[in-house]
Amino acid sequence: MSEADGLRQRRPLRSQVVMDDGQAPEAKDGSSFSGRVFRVTFLMLAVSLTVPLLGAMLLLESPIDPQPLSFKEPLLLLGVLQPNMKLQQAERLFENQLIGPESIANIGDVMFTGTADGQIVKLENGEIETIARLGSGPCKTRDDEPACGRPLGIRAGPNGTLFVADAYKGLFEVNPWKREVKLLISSETPIEGRKMSFVNDLTITQDGKKIYFTDSSSKWQRRDYLLLVMEGTDDGRLLEYDTETKEVKVLLDQLRFPNGVQLSPTEDFVLVAETTMARIRRFYLSGLMKGGADLFVENLPGFPDNIRPSSSGGYWVGMATIRSNPGFSMLDFLSERPYIKRMIFKQDLLTTPSWSEANLSSHCASLPAVQSGDCDEVCTTVQPCSRTQRQRGLPEKLA
Repeated sequence: MSEADGLRQRRPLRSQVVMDDGQAPEAKDGSSFSGRVFRVTFLMLAVSLTVPLLGAMLLLESPIDPQPLSFKEPLLLLGVLQPNMKLQQAERLFENQLIGPESIANIGDVMFTGTADGQIVKLENGEIETIARLGSGPCKTRDDEPACGRPLGIRAGPNGTLFVADAYKGLFEVNPWKREVKLLISSETPIEGRKMSFVNDLTITQDGKKIYFTDSSSKWQRRDYLLLVMEGTDDGRLLEYDTETKEVKVLLDQLRFPNGVQLSPTEDFVLVAETTMARIRRFYLSGLMKGGADLFVENLPGFPDNIRPSSSGGYWVGMATIRSNPGFSMLDFLSERPYIKRMIFKQDLLTTPSWSEANLSSHCASLPAVQSGDCDEVCTTVQPCSRTQRQRGLPEKLA
């Protein structure tokens, strides 16, 4: 064999790894054992956390007893209902100077509003002046509201005084010039056997003899409004107060969160927003239908709050939240699923110090409040609904 042939027949030596066949199964078995230990430990931990939580949620009583509600499909937000940015362009008045202004009334060029810290304030020439307080004590959290008071609806009467609905205290007449406060009817006074837990809005006749107002619930207070909405409680009422005889009578009962209220221009009927049902009811005060009621409008594109007259003969309606379509409306979804509502608030009982602080929506708008003079400027309020009342709302003016 030649040297060349010898070179061709050579093969390079390849490195070889010698495996110890006796150790391989042991390593494999160790890895499998560690994996099983991890999975078992994780499963036991999950069970130890989940079972007590589920048990507690089953044993806990929900703070609400919701009933299924039925809604029509929300209107498509198209055409005149197309969302727009007009409120973003509004002039902001007294920004960061007012805490949660709700309704607004005007006497001439002077505006008045109630705030979340229990005050009635006068807004004039860029200045804010407190003219009355309906309660007392610190006013920092929702738990302070019953003592502090929470003025909501406010209207100007024919004699230059203000009529105010305080959620916890009742109906008041306030003289803004003399700084005098007069309690007309206390929330503690039973009306047909039931106390008023949530006095909300009011409207007054031109002669000042009759006040129509809403008591949103006999069960829930204003600080518990989320529970009122989620439970769909039907214990709200529309009431009439006679300023001469001091008598109160119930006009409509079994309303679900009656809220804003407004007399017609001729005072032949009064409108009341039924927030939970996304509709507005009408009660007839005179004519052939006197004493009767019907639906003024239903299936609104949102859940109505305040109602105020417009210069065109119609009505401004503030929506607390919108029923998106196209889109997803949480309240519509939950309306026919009371078991989910119960679970939400049972879980909240376990995870938060106070279920009254639950916050299912980030903001609510209490829209149109008053028109000034003969012009078309509309003053509105926008009020954040946050866990505390340190959030500041502000009046806005639409040009």
